[in-house]
Amino acid sequence: MDAQPTAPVPPPGCPAHQPGGRVPLYGPEYAADPQAYYAYLRHYGPTAPVEITPGVEATLVTDYATALQLLQDSGSFRKDARRWRDFNEGRIAPDSPVLPVLAHRPNCMYSDGAEHLRLRQSITDSMSRIDPMRLSQSVERISDFLISQFAERGSADLIGSYAKQLPLFVFNELFGCTADIGDRVFFGISGIFDGVNAEKAGEVLFQAVGELIALKRRKPGEDVTSWLLQHHTDLTDEEMLHQVALLLGAGAEPLVNLIGNTLHRLLTDDRYAHEGGLIEEAMDDTLWENPPMATFAAHYPVSDMEFAGQKLTAGDLMLVGFAAANTGPVLSAARKAGSNRAHLAWSAGPHACPSKEPARQIAVSAIENLLNRLPDVQLSVPEGSLTWRPGAFSRGLATLPARYTPIKPVTRPTRQTTAQASALPTAVAARQPEQAGVWSKFLNWLTK
Repeated sequence: MDAQPTAPVPPPGCPAHQPGGRVPLYGPEYAADPQAYYAYLRHYGPTAPVEITPGVEATLVTDYATALQLLQDSGSFRKDARRWRDFNEGRIAPDSPVLPVLAHRPNCMYSDGAEHLRLRQSITDSMSRIDPMRLSQSVERISDFLISQFAERGSADLIGSYAKQLPLFVFNELFGCTADIGDRVFFGISGIFDGVNAEKAGEVLFQAVGELIALKRRKPGEDVTSWLLQHHTDLTDEEMLHQVALLLGAGAEPLVNLIGNTLHRLLTDDRYAHEGGLIEEAMDDTLWENPPMATFAAHYPVSDMEFAGQKLTAGDLMLVGFAAANTGPVLSAARKAGSNRAHLAWSAGPHACPSKEPARQIAVSAIENLLNRLPDVQLSVPEGSLTWRPGAFSRGLATLPARYTPIKPVTRPTRQTTAQASALPTAVAARQPEQAGVWSKFLNWLTK
């Protein structure tokens, strides 16, 4: 007698054990093994019913081809969150931790049509002015400085001491942030994506960005904030606030995770060690299998419709499971035969990430410099003991403890002139002395 097919089993702790229950994309069980959740979700078909935080329901696209169809169909699906039916009908609590990420903002992520093209043009033009050589030098000297803080110890948390700090310092320079503004921007972005005290995090972020814009109106410089202010699209004050906040958020949080997740792969997968630590290959594999944004790209159907075999109502919250779509079983053969960069980690369609090249350059340079300085670095705890941060949207480690042979720290920056150093933001606020002190040490280190 032929064996009967086995019914899919919901992951442990999943309320889908109950009839009609939605699958939660949050909590420690999900963070520890999201692939088990994706495997279960696939039994629904290309889309599945999920809950991204208690009380917030969504439809998750888990199939690669279906995700591409949604991302590229700007006629049937829109980005303007003012279409979100559950929010408009009062079913979303005003203090929901996902509102800082999903609520409408006057920026290019939440706009459609001509308005989207106008706002996006200001970003693509401004980001294109970043000099790749200058960016590479910036990442190298910031990397050298951060490594110098723990080089002699022989051990470090590569998330807290490196991956989490490096984007902050890089964006301090790219956007012309002072130390205090940059620190509060990072606090705000981390809190929003983790869903921890998200309302307060959002307040901190937008206050800091408002101060940055006011500073650059008074004293423009060679930085992204100043270029946005000078752009011919003549962004309003409100648009400036939300465009800059979007760029910082879309840059910092995913970049921390991209650096951390790629380092995790390099330190835990012997294939890369045996092949000489191929950073680019490890990063591409990370973007496929463990992307920094696991779930994102909110869209809303413009009308009642059928999509991928499921009936949708106008204004339903649709999300793309980048990690789920990238790791679908039908992709394994196609991925080997095609491009290793056809993943969805940067999204696709008209709202694809406009800054993926600078982001990739920062991550590759940061990892390359770390491995050059600490060539024998290795994980110092069992891989199974590592903890992944909670939250439906981003995918990143809480810590990455490592050990290495202690080295003498770099005592002065490479390829850095006194004139370049003097052009960096120098205002150091006393709001958080311990972090302001780190920035002061960096500036002193640059010029000695």
